[in-house]
Amino acid sequence: MKTTFDLSKEEMKAYGYKIIDILAEHFDTIESKKPVSSATRKEMDAVFLQEAPDTPMPADKVLDFVMENVIPFSNLTSHPKMFSFVPGPSNYISALADTLATGFNIFSGGWIVSPAAAELEIVTMNWLLKMFHFPVAKGGGIFTSGGSMANLTALVTARRIKCGDDFSKAVIYLSDQAHSSNIKAIRVLGFKKEQIRIIPTDLEFRISFNKLKNAIAKDRLEGNQPFCIIASAGTTNTGTVDPLDTIADICEKEDLWMHVDGAYGGAAILSEKGSRVLRGIERADSLTVDPHKWFFQPYEIGCLLVKDASWLSNTFSEKPEYLRDIEGNESEINFYDYGIQLTRRFRALKFYMSIKTFGLNAFKEAITYNIDLAEETEDMLRKSKNWEIVSPATLAVINFRYNPIGMDLTEKQLDSLNQQISAKVMDSKEALLVTTVLQNQVVLRMCLINPKTTFNDITETLQQCHEYATEILKSGI
Repeated sequence: MKTTFDLSKEEMKAYGYKIIDILAEHFDTIESKKPVSSATRKEMDAVFLQEAPDTPMPADKVLDFVMENVIPFSNLTSHPKMFSFVPGPSNYISALADTLATGFNIFSGGWIVSPAAAELEIVTMNWLLKMFHFPVAKGGGIFTSGGSMANLTALVTARRIKCGDDFSKAVIYLSDQAHSSNIKAIRVLGFKKEQIRIIPTDLEFRISFNKLKNAIAKDRLEGNQPFCIIASAGTTNTGTVDPLDTIADICEKEDLWMHVDGAYGGAAILSEKGSRVLRGIERADSLTVDPHKWFFQPYEIGCLLVKDASWLSNTFSEKPEYLRDIEGNESEINFYDYGIQLTRRFRALKFYMSIKTFGLNAFKEAITYNIDLAEETEDMLRKSKNWEIVSPATLAVINFRYNPIGMDLTEKQLDSLNQQISAKVMDSKEALLVTTVLQNQVVLRMCLINPKTTFNDITETLQQCHEYATEILKSGI
């Protein structure tokens, strides 16, 4: 029976070809576009704010409206001059893999519903376990929507194993540079503010292990229950990696769960330099990695790895009557037993297809290129009389500010100057370059994980910044 939602085969093909043509053109020409867009709520309301229509509109007309009014008002996270936050340098194979997974509407929760989807998640998890030197036979993991959900899943698991049902005296430790998603996860889990220890970082923005050990000792003396340390492997602000081996030693001695948030920096394990910086990551109990960052996947795909897969199944498995016929045997994993979601999209497909298509060496080369590019940028900035490095290139992140020699500007003036430079770059729409705050200084931050980004892209943007700085200084700060 033909339903209201059915199109003829010819109509579907024509519509699909039109969208594929749009995507192919986008991937082919992205460098020639401006990465930044902007609009006010008032402007967006004027375009979109209307009641849901009762009558149909031709599909081509709806698509044309979207291409005219939706897509142009989204920043291009895959653009070579997308320097801020953590860019999302996707790839065409993974984008089309997502189309396949969505088009066939594959449910990736239980084995019996899609054994191939479950098997590919097992296979790709094993690839990741091997990359990070986690035990493949006993270890496991799950793809999530992103690092936020992966961190939440890890902390739920850690709390159950270390605290059981009573976590009233439990205490968790993380640095002042840890990602905000960890604080969100801790709040979601019902911990009070008094149960969270934010440990200061040193001059290199790494957690102070001396202060960490002092905090643990004090909590034990006060009758509290230290249970988990969250270590960062590539902070968002600076790319810094906490002293993982030292933290692992503390966790072993104190019987604490070690969770590593490597959502950003974990993928650097594929490069020689990154592997050295991440030494000790294999000692974690759980690890968050975001393939939609430095593994070049489109949103959404995060990942949680654990040393023992039973930790996840024992934490999240429920056995309602309506799932009694799809349990399968012990080797047939139902991933709804490994995390929070029951209904899950087929995230493993894009990761699988892109690695099979390009080969792991392509990912290694791209990550190595990114790290080298950031270090080359640092070398150039250090040779300039106008720029000051605030945090050196670390896992492809670098922080700096405009501070010309001989100008003798106050800290307040320097903050204003760099904030204005960022605003002018954003207004030009030529690059996305925003500020962060380090050591109470407003600084410009570049995250260089896009393999399309060239050294010329960086020098062009820095020259643009210099010209804006000259204008600002002439007019007075």
